[in-house]
Amino acid sequence: MAGKLQRLIYVDDEPDIRAIARFVLQELAGYGVEFCSSGAEAIECARRFKPDLILLDVMMPGMDGIETFKRLSAMPQLAGVPIVFMTAKAMKHEWDDYRRLGVAGIISKPFDPMELSDAIEKIWRAHHKMQEPA
Repeated sequence: MAGKLQRLIYVDDEPDIRAIARFVLQELAGYGVEFCSSGAEAIECARRFKPDLILLDVMMPGMDGIETFKRLSAMPQLAGVPIVFMTAKAMKHEWDDYRRLGVAGIISKPFDPMELSDAIEKIWRAHHKMQEPA
């Protein structure tokens, strides 16, 4: 079984959403979290922070979540690190497209702050269960 989830990167261009996530993830759940406001910032942060999991907004100006996902996924030091999309895009075909990209999970926005850490833990466990040898 996977180790304990401890270190996250949370990427979202909206300061209000980052503030809510900061309270929920750091204060309530006790994770070590680095917060980024852009894809470029997330890539730089991932080089130095070594996260266990990345939460990534899909719709961001400049480098969107999909491009950011592709760049993060190509980084050797992030091999095996699950990346979770956080998105207001809730159409089934969009979610199917995201899954085909290889995201570990998808969390709908707006998210329920009181359920966010449970949703992340569920994705974390499912991701690592899939990685276990049969």
